[in-house]
Amino acid sequence: MNMKNNIEKWKSYISLDHYLQDQLTKILEDDKILCDAFYKDLEFGTGGMRGVIGPGTNRMNIYTIRKASLGLAKYILEHGEEAKVRGVVIAYDSRHKSPLFAMEAARTLATQGIQTYVFDKLKSTPELSFAVRHLHASAGIVITASHNSPEYNGYKVYGEDGAQLTPKEADKVIAKVNEIENELTISVSPEEELKNAGLIQMIGGNVDRFYLNQLLTISERAEISKEVDLGIVFTPLHGTALNMVDKGLKSLGYQNVHYVEEQSVPDADFSTVKSPNPEDKEAFELAIRDGKERDADILIATDPDADRLGVAVKKADGEYTLLTGNQTGAILIDYILNSKKEKGTLPNNGRIFKTIVTSELGRKVAESYGVSTEDVLTGFKFIGEKIKQYEQTGEYEFLFGYEESYGYLIGDFARDKDAIQAVLMAVEAAAYYKKQDLTLYDALLEIYKRFGYYKEDLHSLTLKGKDGAEQIQSILTHFRAEPLQEINGIEVVSIEDYKTSLRSDIQNQTEESISLPKSNVIKYFLADGSWVCLRPSGTEPKIKFYFSVIGDSLEGSEAKLSSIKSSLISKVDTVVAR
Repeated sequence: MNMKNNIEKWKSYISLDHYLQDQLTKILEDDKILCDAFYKDLEFGTGGMRGVIGPGTNRMNIYTIRKASLGLAKYILEHGEEAKVRGVVIAYDSRHKSPLFAMEAARTLATQGIQTYVFDKLKSTPELSFAVRHLHASAGIVITASHNSPEYNGYKVYGEDGAQLTPKEADKVIAKVNEIENELTISVSPEEELKNAGLIQMIGGNVDRFYLNQLLTISERAEISKEVDLGIVFTPLHGTALNMVDKGLKSLGYQNVHYVEEQSVPDADFSTVKSPNPEDKEAFELAIRDGKERDADILIATDPDADRLGVAVKKADGEYTLLTGNQTGAILIDYILNSKKEKGTLPNNGRIFKTIVTSELGRKVAESYGVSTEDVLTGFKFIGEKIKQYEQTGEYEFLFGYEESYGYLIGDFARDKDAIQAVLMAVEAAAYYKKQDLTLYDALLEIYKRFGYYKEDLHSLTLKGKDGAEQIQSILTHFRAEPLQEINGIEVVSIEDYKTSLRSDIQNQTEESISLPKSNVIKYFLADGSWVCLRPSGTEPKIKFYFSVIGDSLEGSEAKLSSIKSSLISKVDTVVAR
């Protein structure tokens, strides 16, 4: 169905939700917004869907939620009566319309006779992942747009193992969703009727307690809180993490904990930050203010759905520095593996998992403990898939999974990145090093001295709407048609194209296959050990450029990183300007 037909369908639907009807009337006067709202259906991809809230087929609203949920229902029903009875767990975060969207999803599923469990208040993404496993459900849904700006919301789907659906299973759900021709006419029964029938059940406290019990099992040195007075400042950035982080830290005995007051209240507008993203230094402004007032040792922030963690640590000059996701990952790997080695609990078949755009520093750290590292495509679902695979085969024991975008998993009772676990482990590591009169930054410098000065960066180019999506594809098409020969005068020695699943060795003029699922990603390896990677975002209208270098000093690495980054972005700008 084309855009004009989509618009007419919505305009003529007499039972359209009144709120959406009012918004539709307003955007009918703006051709650009109208086009973006209706030029396509909101894509249900491998991780679910994410978009701007509002009327339209390319928007997040009760009708696109029903369409996605009916597609999921059809997928579940194909798996038989047991899958139907086991049901679906649904959680939601602090964003606009999240409780409404959660209940619309529940109503749609329950109308099809599928048991649904809905959290009675906002919960984190990792707790949803845990709840799917704990309740032995067939699937899970979390309503969130992670760290996107306030106008967005999203819908993520989880399989029975608590991980986001693998591409193979997601494709089956996508096919069911795409079979639905008219999202406006999907029938859903009243909420109270479904609750009275027992098809919608509200859950909360019991799951919290079981999740908390599991959180406490990840500690390597539970007694460290009594040995060191660690000053902690935490902010949930108006999201879901506060309650469980508070319970976890108290249960482990940490006393000197301060919560950023202005950001401890859920707020769908995220009114104290430009972006609720712990990757951004600006998100730490209030935490830094409070940290300086209290002379805190560590500042920690989680994003709204609590699957990403940012850490800032005090340096010798009293100022705080924000660690990157790669740096935090390397510190946690070193702390966890060293702790297990000291206690004699480090397995012979332990394995670390990271994504293809994550630093090699973590691999070097793991190797020093005799632990192997396996790369997966970007997206934590691929780490969850590997955990399940090796859980079944027994070939490797999962020890840690992470990605450069501030996502970490320590205990596999959840199967998505878990910032609440990461808070507890980062605090414990900070306490351990403070006992030795060191900070986490000191620990990082020691890692650099041992393995080399790795530096990474990320540049994102935002290109919104239909034209932007086409431009992003044209950039990738160009770099495939005309592969780079050098970057900043440094020779390209090999190229990995995950769309064609080929690794090309330029020097030896050979090719070999890449044993990972296909993905629209290109990675260039340079003669000096540096690499750059081009990847379109799966959740935002962006193309991302990843950079990694290694040098003999921090200053040398930073200079090299800056030069390589400037060189590539200049080449990209030339392509965009054409």
